Amino acid sequence: MTKVLVLHSVCLVRSALAALLRSEGDFEVTSAGWRAAARQAEFLRPDVVVVDLDCPGVSAALADAGADRLLPEAPDSSPLLVLARADLPGSLRRAFRTQALGYVDKDGSPARLVRAIGKVAGGERFIDATLASAFMEADPVPLSPRELSVLARVAEGDSIAEIARALHLASGTVRNYMAAVTRKTGARNLIDAIRISRRAGWV
Repeated sequence: MTKVLVLHSVCLVRSALAALLRSEGDFEVTSAGWRAAARQAEFLRPDVVVVDLDCPGVSAALADAGADRLLPEAPDSSPLLVLARADLPGSLRRAFRTQALGYVDKDGSPARLVRAIGKVAGGERFIDATLASAFMEADPVPLSPRELSVLARVAEGDSIAEIARALHLASGTVRNYMAAVTRKTGARNLIDAIRISRRAGWV
């Protein structure tokens, strides 16, 4: 039986997805909130970790990940499968940096998700054709990983002091990153930069 960990901050969403997987395949499914993601992955050692890129809180984690794994405490035997949207190709570029093994279009069928989990659990890469096309067509992200980290936390409502503590930066450095984000996105102000970045799928 394939062990699957479903991560989403919204209880109803993760519960529904877990119930769907239990009814569609031979899976032992556990669901958890995003804040407990790394701890649950380390404890359960699942065969596949399923993450929704629209999950609240995941944007900051994706931005922080850089070239590292999204769940650094998870064992190597827990490959990541992300659920994404073809109309937000920027999010796919961010997901690619997390070393995810599977990419499934959220507009696809449950059968496709089941097939993807089986492939990823077996160590094979799975990329939906619609997402592959979106990835190829995506414009390069103009922001550096650190700028994305700051922007993602601003978008989550964190204050400058909170961002500085979380990223181990001086408050003045955080302000400099905010100014750089506004300039690089061609935005009028930081709120406009968040709007532009969300529309592109960067955060």
